[in-house]
Amino acid sequence: MSKTLLVLADGAVFEGTSFGAEGETTGEVVFNTSMTGYQEILTDSSYKGQIVTMTYTQIGNYGVNEEDVESAGGIKAEGFVVKEACDFPSNWRSSLSLTDYLKRYAVVGIQGIDTRALTRHLRNYGAQMGIISSVDTDPVSLLGRVRSHPSISAFDLVKDVTTPEVYSWKEGCWKWCVVERGSPGLSVVVYDFGVKFNILRNLVEAGFGVTVVPAKTPAEKVLEMDPDGIILSNGPGDPETVAYAIANARKLIGKKPIYGICLGHQILGLAMGGRTYKLKFGHHGGNHPVKDLSTGKVEITSQNHNYCVDIKSLHGQTELTHRNLYDGTEEGMRHVELPVVSVQHHPEAGPGPNDSVGLFSRFRELIDGSGT
Repeated sequence: MSKTLLVLADGAVFEGTSFGAEGETTGEVVFNTSMTGYQEILTDSSYKGQIVTMTYTQIGNYGVNEEDVESAGGIKAEGFVVKEACDFPSNWRSSLSLTDYLKRYAVVGIQGIDTRALTRHLRNYGAQMGIISSVDTDPVSLLGRVRSHPSISAFDLVKDVTTPEVYSWKEGCWKWCVVERGSPGLSVVVYDFGVKFNILRNLVEAGFGVTVVPAKTPAEKVLEMDPDGIILSNGPGDPETVAYAIANARKLIGKKPIYGICLGHQILGLAMGGRTYKLKFGHHGGNHPVKDLSTGKVEITSQNHNYCVDIKSLHGQTELTHRNLYDGTEEGMRHVELPVVSVQHHPEAGPGPNDSVGLFSRFRELIDGSGT
């Protein structure tokens, strides 16, 4: 293991050792508070453009496998930061160590740093660009490069993670045994802005036939497909960079029932004339309490976002449905007249708790008229 540095744009320097691929990578540094699920986190396309820091001390102890992925094509995060990487995993499903997994996809990692200190730094000063390097250990040189690197708000990251072609999805959620399912009674088209596979799995579980389309698919083409509903998926980056998605959503509102998740929620907010704003250090983890205002129930949720919708900026078009109990931020909305709903958190989990999984069935009820 070679000496490796993590240098943040504000000049903070953390020294550790390399794991995974040797080399150099740049991205926005964020922290994730999940204790497990590192494979799903690494393959979540919403992390494109970001370097992920895990707050739990030991990562990799159960290895990785071929099933627990959230996107095609492997790891989407730009880099990985851990306190200690375990190279001797123990799990009957494990087929590879985390270190070898990072090497397979040429992802640079750093271990052996004080991740508690890094997390406190990001909480105090905000998420920011950072650079990890095992090939250049001069902090002055690295600081110059990271400060000259554009922020992730400068890029349309969705185009890098969306599917290139239309496809159908039939796989449900992983279970111990094979479960027979009836034919789906309703159909949805999913706009792939970086969709997590577990969203697709849970749509199948809720009884939908699922078709996934590229992010730039014209609204007119989707309407020609005549689905019963439309899903606007999660994805990476600043929602304002995907102007084509905002324009398409604007054309679809009022034509079909729509359900937005994370970036999809933000796109809906912008399509209706609202505004979004960036959080200081984002919400990333599997332990965020969210109150469902329609039921009064508090759910522990999976979250991964840096931006939020200012629902007040929609001037009464929507009403608030969910609120984050950590910081009071707005987590969900529904249109007061049209069948349009969205949430900022991830009801599909993957990783994380399944408290909010019922939102998929609730969307089906909205479509077929059986909901309240």
